[in-house]
Amino acid sequence: METQTVLMAFGLTLLAGLSTGIGSALAFCARQTNTKLLSLALGLSAGVMIYVSFIEIFFKAKQALEADLGPTQGYWVTVLAFFSGMGLIAAIDKLVPDFENPHEIHKIEEMQDEEGLNKFQRLYKVGMFSALAIAIHNFPEGLATFTAALKDPSIGIAIAVAIGIHNIPEGVAVSVPIYYATGDRKKAFYYSFLSGLAEPAGALLGYLLLMPYLSDTVFGILFAGVAGIMVFISLDELLPAARQYGEHHLSIYGLVMGMAVMALSLLLFA
Repeated sequence: METQTVLMAFGLTLLAGLSTGIGSALAFCARQTNTKLLSLALGLSAGVMIYVSFIEIFFKAKQALEADLGPTQGYWVTVLAFFSGMGLIAAIDKLVPDFENPHEIHKIEEMQDEEGLNKFQRLYKVGMFSALAIAIHNFPEGLATFTAALKDPSIGIAIAVAIGIHNIPEGVAVSVPIYYATGDRKKAFYYSFLSGLAEPAGALLGYLLLMPYLSDTVFGILFAGVAGIMVFISLDELLPAARQYGEHHLSIYGLVMGMAVMALSLLLFA
């Protein structure tokens, strides 16, 4: 595999992960949460991920596995890998306690809530474990972005953008409780930034563990698993988060727009 392709895949994963820093910066610079924009953006991100997962990634995984294992066995392995990806991210989601979950919704206005500050100072007892839990939660996203970029750079770019969009409100969600716990804005930004670095770390771990054994079969299984991870993230995190911001219709409009943008880009660059 060409070094340039691997470096580009790492670069895309890093940019997607560091978008948490944008969200953290917004939490400290803005005075109000733009719920309409966030709902639309989260919906758009979900639309991109759902469309590319079912139309492109699942299909390419099935194609690779059928070529290696035959039509029947290849299709079975594709489906099993798809649902295994869903199972992996669901299991990780279960291991992260609710108030430490980076996908729990918070608003910028909470930064000025003194009562909320005291509440989180009482709740937030686990310090470094919280940062570790956040990092573990973001590992599969990094692997998903990296694997997609290795297989098809155009798909990798689309997924990196979608993951990056959804990491912006995640940065807010990480910063708010950590600021409540410490009263330190720099520390809140640092941990938010650090949680984003878990995504390129996930890509690096996947590369070191899996690349020596890479074949069409392994790539097909990985690709199908990536599709499952992204569909689960979209349905379990992005769309519910958009609804929690109180703009249900905008999230659906964003979903349709995301699908349309992804479809158009695939047509133009086919």
